[in-house]
Amino acid sequence: MELNTIRPAVGAVTSKTRIGRGPGSGKGGTSTRGHKGAKSRSGYSRKIGFEGGQMPLQRRLPKFGFKNINRVEYKAINIGDLEALAEARNLEKIGIEELRAAGVISRKHLVKVLGNGKITRALAVEANAFSKSAEKAIVEAGGSISKI
Repeated sequence: MELNTIRPAVGAVTSKTRIGRGPGSGKGGTSTRGHKGAKSRSGYSRKIGFEGGQMPLQRRLPKFGFKNINRVEYKAINIGDLEALAEARNLEKIGIEELRAAGVISRKHLVKVLGNGKITRALAVEANAFSKSAEKAIVEAGGSISKI
C-alpha cells in the first residue's frame, strides 16, 4: 500500500444534498426546514442562552452580591519575606523596584506589607500600604517605613 493509492471507504464520501431544487428532488418546498417558526426563516441566528422561549437560566437565577468599582487590590508581602529577600540580596532598603527586580511583583501590582514572620535587621521599607503589625515590627527592628 502506498499513500497515493489510499481511497476512502465505499459510501464514506457522499456529495452534498442540494436542497430547494423542486419537488422532484424530495428536498424542495420547505427545503428541510419544516413549517413556520424562527428556524425556518432566512436570517435566523439564535441568541446566546436562548432556550426556545423558556425563561433563560441567567434570568431565572437570583441576582445577589455587590462589586465595588472603587476597590483597591494589593499584592500582600510578609515581613518575613522581606527579611529573606534583604538577606539574599544584601539590601538595606526595599522598595517597589527591588521587589520587581526579585520577581516578587509585576509592574501593575500595588504592595501591602503584612506582619507575618520575623524581622531582625533594620530595613527602610517603601510600599503602598502597611498593616499596623508590620509597621510596628519594622520600626521596632530599627527600620523605617515610607508610604508611596
